[in-house]
Amino acid sequence: MTNDAQPRTQWLGRWGFVLAATGSAVGLGNIWKFPYITGEYGGGAFVLVYLACILAVGVPVMMTEIAFGRRGRGSPIDAIRRVAGESGASPVWSLLGWMAMLCGFMILSFYVVVAGWSFAYLWKMLSGGLAGSSVDEMAAIFGANNESPLNLGFWSTLVTVATMAIVGKGVQAGIEKSVSWMMPGMVVMLAILIGYGAFSGGFVEALRFLFTFDAGSLSSEGMLAALGHAFFTLSLASGAILTYGSYLPGRASIARTTLSVAVADTVVALMAGLAIFPVIFANGMEPASGPGLIFMSLPLAFQAMPLGTLFGILFFVMLSMAALTSSISMVEATVSWLTDNKGISRRTASWGTGIVLWLISTLAMLSFNVGAEWTLAGKHFFGWLDYLTSRWMMPLGGLGMVLLAGFVLKNEAFREELGLSPAWHALWLFMVRYVSPLGILLIFVDALGIARVQFGTHWPWLLLVLGVITVVGELASPRLKRALGA
Repeated sequence: MTNDAQPRTQWLGRWGFVLAATGSAVGLGNIWKFPYITGEYGGGAFVLVYLACILAVGVPVMMTEIAFGRRGRGSPIDAIRRVAGESGASPVWSLLGWMAMLCGFMILSFYVVVAGWSFAYLWKMLSGGLAGSSVDEMAAIFGANNESPLNLGFWSTLVTVATMAIVGKGVQAGIEKSVSWMMPGMVVMLAILIGYGAFSGGFVEALRFLFTFDAGSLSSEGMLAALGHAFFTLSLASGAILTYGSYLPGRASIARTTLSVAVADTVVALMAGLAIFPVIFANGMEPASGPGLIFMSLPLAFQAMPLGTLFGILFFVMLSMAALTSSISMVEATVSWLTDNKGISRRTASWGTGIVLWLISTLAMLSFNVGAEWTLAGKHFFGWLDYLTSRWMMPLGGLGMVLLAGFVLKNEAFREELGLSPAWHALWLFMVRYVSPLGILLIFVDALGIARVQFGTHWPWLLLVLGVITVVGELASPRLKRALGA
């Protein structure tokens, strides 16, 4: 461990971290986004590529972030600065920590608005406000929910206040205690919904859709979507996992912990598909309904089924908890940095951060109503927050992290922190140096749209072939063999 790290609160055990990190990963991305992009990109073929991407890109990058956090015992800024200093690298690398912390805060600034939809729909389900006879009527309800700044502002404010109240209580009494019942509760509710779906009449069709591999149904665009979702669903390069890693006890295995989080995250995503698609198929709806699948198609389907209101309530309770566990993780990096560097209490740091967050999220919330016309280059404030974080900051931050760990810092630090056998450590180093950067680069270049313009929709295959040639060449070089044996 670096010698200037201060004594730091730790999780009560490895499972405290696993539940917290899984809660960070299992947000609206798993329960809202995963089902509809699976529907859009071919079902089982997409799922298989997604699982491969979790292993090839997500797991190595997450292990790296956790190792940075535990080695440096601080916020992303402090941890990266300390670990870089240990290897004699420039403190300029701490800019990666600044970008990660800023990225998480910016994501949360619009995420609380999206999370507010979950809470609003829970209330509508409880109060009977989701009465509609068609998808168009449900779309009108969704539009009306967003048109009122007072209504939308109330729900996003509620998410902000709940998040800060939990974070303000501390790592153990606040975050760990909350996720210790939220995550199991979420899984139990998903299991109940799957049981409900098993008798809905569409369960066999849902199983076939999710787990039948048809290579012809997956395009290069679908492969990139799988790669991008695998990267973003694990909350990588946003400061959350690195900060949570800084609270991980030294005796805990980073590899086993990371695999536990990746498996739990993937299982919940698949459970969400098994909970949602049977209801969709049983009602003759289209699985590729896009973002409206959860807030338009699914409420309509619940209305048409026995005990649909009860299970609709369970679903939106679960969705609200998933949103809250993610929002907690995204603000922790900022609160951690303030308490470590500014000498203020956690409670003060939390509520101070909450006020700034509320002001910025209000601008994001207004993008759906009175500020819809306040655009720059065709994007409103909400759209810019999403664009800058998902298209630029997260890919660049993730790329910088693995390149720093793989090529700049001394290998001994990670060998000691990860505690892997020589063979497994060599595999991690190879993945971090070559496979993960190539995957992140694919996401980044696709986001820019440059290669698609020049080479058409099959450009990822060209880049992949070039990457394989490069890797094969490096494998044959004495330099890599020495590095792996270092």
